[in-house]
Order: sequence, then C-alpha cells, then structure tokens
Amino acid sequence: MTRRTLETLSFDNSYARLPQAFYARLNPTPFSAPPYLVHANQAAAELIDLDPAQLARPEFTALFGGSALAPGMEPLAMLYSGHQFGVYVPQLGDGRAILLGEVKNEQGARWGLHLKGAGMTPFSRDGDGRAVLRSTIREYLCCAAMSGLGIPTTQALCLVGSDDKVYREQIETGAMLVRMAPSHVRFGTFEVFYYRKQHEHLKTLADYVIDQHFPHLRDAEEKYVRFFREVVERTAKLIAQWQGVGWAHGVMNTDNMSILGLTLDYGPYGFMDDYDAGFICNHSDHNGRYAFSQQPYIGLWNLSCLAQALLPLAEKEALKEGLETYQPLFEQEYVKLMRTKFGLGVERGEDDELIRDFLGLLQGSHADYTIVLRELSRFSTADGATNETLREHFLNRDRFDEWAVRYRDRLRNEYSRDDERRDRMDRVNPRYVLRNYLAQTAIEKACNKDFSEIDRLFTLLQDPFDDQPGMEAYALPPPNWGKHLAVSCSS
Repeated sequence: MTRRTLETLSFDNSYARLPQAFYARLNPTPFSAPPYLVHANQAAAELIDLDPAQLARPEFTALFGGSALAPGMEPLAMLYSGHQFGVYVPQLGDGRAILLGEVKNEQGARWGLHLKGAGMTPFSRDGDGRAVLRSTIREYLCCAAMSGLGIPTTQALCLVGSDDKVYREQIETGAMLVRMAPSHVRFGTFEVFYYRKQHEHLKTLADYVIDQHFPHLRDAEEKYVRFFREVVERTAKLIAQWQGVGWAHGVMNTDNMSILGLTLDYGPYGFMDDYDAGFICNHSDHNGRYAFSQQPYIGLWNLSCLAQALLPLAEKEALKEGLETYQPLFEQEYVKLMRTKFGLGVERGEDDELIRDFLGLLQGSHADYTIVLRELSRFSTADGATNETLREHFLNRDRFDEWAVRYRDRLRNEYSRDDERRDRMDRVNPRYVLRNYLAQTAIEKACNKDFSEIDRLFTLLQDPFDDQPGMEAYALPPPNWGKHLAVSCSS
C-alpha cells in the first residue's frame, strides 16, 4: 500500500455533483484560538492510506481543525429533515457539521470526511454550530468502542480542541471531530424531498446512493424495492447487535439513522451497567421513547418512515412486504447472537425462553450485564458444581439454582466442553465496555489538558474481549457516583 502524505492526500466530493438543493456550500469556521490535537486514530488514517507519521504534523491539526482546506475538498453542509421523537421536522440538515470531501483509497473504497463542530451553517437554526470537548470525546471513544466490538459504525479520524468558549448548560471549550463513513446519507435525507414533493430529487438521491453503495442493484428490476429491503436487513442486524451488547443510542430520530446501517450520531448513548430493559440513557427522553427495550420497535418505526418516503419510486405493497421482513430478521439475528453469547452451539426451541429467563434474573437482581455475561463463560457443568462466583450476582439464589440446572442440562445435551465453550464465549462477551463513568473520567482530565485517559481508553476499547494486564479496574462495576450520570442531547 502506498502511504500518502497530507500533500498527496487526494480529495473528491461526489455529493457535490448532486443538485444544489441537496446542500449548502460553505467552508468551516476556524476557531479564534489556536487549535490543538487531542487525539488521532491511526487505524482510521490507514483507511484512507494516510501515513501515520502525518498525524503529528501541525498541518494535520490545521487541516482537520477547520483552519485549512485541501484541493478537491469542496466542503458543504448536507440537507435533510426527519422525525424527532415521533414528530416530523421539515428541515434539519448539518447544523454544526460540514462534509469536507471524500478520499478514495487504493482498494477503491470511498470515505467521506465529516467535520463536526465546524461552525454555523444555513441549517443551524438557533445553534452556534459548535461542538464541545465533552461531546466530541464521547463520540470519539464510542466510535472506537463499537468498532472494537465489531458493530457497524462511523469511524473517527481525529479530535481537535480549542480554548474557544462554547455555551451549553455551562461554559465549555470547543472542539472538532472528523468522522468518517462511506456515506453520511440518512433516512431523513430521503424524507425531506418526499415531504417537499420534490420527487425528481428523491429519485436522484436514490440513484446516487444505489450507484455509490449498492452497485449490484444499478440495473436490477425493482431496484428501489430491493434497495429498501437491504436497508431493512442492515438496520435489523445493527439493532440486534446493539441489544446484544447492552447499548442504547438515546436519540433514534430518523435523521440519526444511517442508510448504510451504521451507528451514526453519538449523543446521549449508554452501555448498560445494571441490566434494565427499560434503561433510558437520555435524560431529555422523559417518556422513554428511546429506552433500550424500545429500540427494536423504533427501528421498525423509522423504516416505515423511510418506506413512506420511497412511495413515489416503488409500489406500496412491495415496500410493505419489505418492511414485514424486519421483525423476523431482527429476532433471528438477536437470538443467534444471544445463543452465541450463552455458548449454545446447537439451536433448540427452548433457547429463547432460557435466555429471557436469565435476563429476567439479571433485572430482578440489578446485576451488571457485561460482568455477568462474561462470568457466565466460566460456568461449570460438572456434577456438584455450584458456580458460586456467578451465583453471588443474584438476589434470588433459589431461582438462579433452578435456572442453572436447566442451563447445565442444555449444555450437556449438546456435549459442550467447558474449556472450549469458555473460549468461544469470551470472544463475544466483552471484558471491557465504554461505561459512562469511564468516559466522564477522561473528559474531566481532558478539561485540564491531560489527554492520557483518552489514549488509555482508546487503546483498551480496540481490544475489548481479551484480558489486558494492569487494566483490571476498567472491568469493574462503576462506583456509586458513576451509576446514574445524566447525559443529554447536548452531550
């Protein structure tokens, strides 16, 4: 692979070839105070063939901190609308982010570079167009966490800070984050042209997305229906992975749903500590619309909004049939994933009930989801084994004992070997997740220009399944102060 320098990094912007109605052209607004590099992601740099040595150059910070442009970038703010908390908002768009351009790597993959916190755009409404250090750290780290877990996500190239003051609930310092994805098109990008009755733009958008990201459908019959079915499948599988790892998005508005089935727009997200199906990670979500247990349904609801937006391009019944594949796809993927997390190698009819009963025990005991599932891999099927370490996590020990007998018999029936099963389970049940208190600790240090904890967490989260020497404290339950941290949409 040819390593590129900043001078040889070649940009294009295929989105800028679309009609003017799709975006507003403008440059990022630089910070008034000098920007500084908080952290850079070598793995993300390699996706665009950028030599990691370039990350330390001041020109890198200038380029991806909004102070400079490279040839071919053609920066723009993307237009979209969306349903926010179930209510349609006619115009949203990139209110604090700018699509700088795209880089095509040697393998032919295109990566769009989106600069978040880049200043006001025509879509900022009453916002200031800025992001704060706190929120960009959370997004930067969670991109790394999700990538390490194997969950489809946008990537984060770098995080650039500034001493510029930004006003939220309190005065904070500003920052910019470069997020990368093959596409930043959302469900809401389709919705805006549907509700404006600009059906020619809707067709242009669909053809563009298919040409760029679903090329096998370019000449297919009923290509818009088949495109929708693939989006349904990707979304169902994505949300099944969220549920499996105990992660809540917090703001599943249609403008935060990627057309490629990526985790997009990290705000008030949260990995569960104590298992709670009703877990609400966004303190602004007063009615629990986006609670953890609601995410599969919301995925379906959002897809129904996308189906409606595609009505001018496809038959209603065909889109409806595509939508009806979502629930069985989700359930199949989720049960398959959970069966793997429970070490079950053979599919049995009683598996779903066995898993649900265990989750019910977790809920009733306020037991830690990540820790207990990791401990479950140490379950012994030997005669007389009490599995005491696992048992101690549960308040109702008798009910756990009853469940343990069922689980032991289920494992024995497929001749499961404890050591081999443990290895398999440890590859899917993480030892480490990005708990909110860990992110908060990194944020507090970073506010004092100490970025060591960001680097430590970033490294840890890239390999969340293996025990890492000296990092045992990061696998413990949160301290009392870290159990119920309030995270809002401004986060």
